[in-house]
Amino acid sequence: MTVPTDRKYSSTHEWFLAEGNTVTVGITQHAADELTDITYVELPEVGSEVGPDAPCGGIESVKAFSELYSAVTGRVVEVNETLLDTPNLVNEDAFDGGWIIKVDAADLDALGGLMDARAYSKHIAS
Repeated sequence: MTVPTDRKYSSTHEWFLAEGNTVTVGITQHAADELTDITYVELPEVGSEVGPDAPCGGIESVKAFSELYSAVTGRVVEVNETLLDTPNLVNEDAFDGGWIIKVDAADLDALGGLMDARAYSKHIAS
């Protein structure tokens, strides 16, 4: 599995792609593969506040339910509504079409403490 180098990664297998102050959040392909068949994605409301201390959504599969966390604090500006009808898109395209939310980040500094692609690859190999 190729881990994209243009984003940051959390130890809980979320990825974060910053474009200006907007941060796109999703789960990694590794996480999607571990969950197996994703059957439902719980999305937050647009306009809701998110941060690292509380879940901002969830992913249900035939195997488990996992909460989604945002490493950045901010306001949800967009959700991937395609996932409501096609949640398995996360399995098929976790790093692109399977993104989950976009956040207008109050501060991008939190991304500095996350793993880059190389560190994340080592993390999932251990």
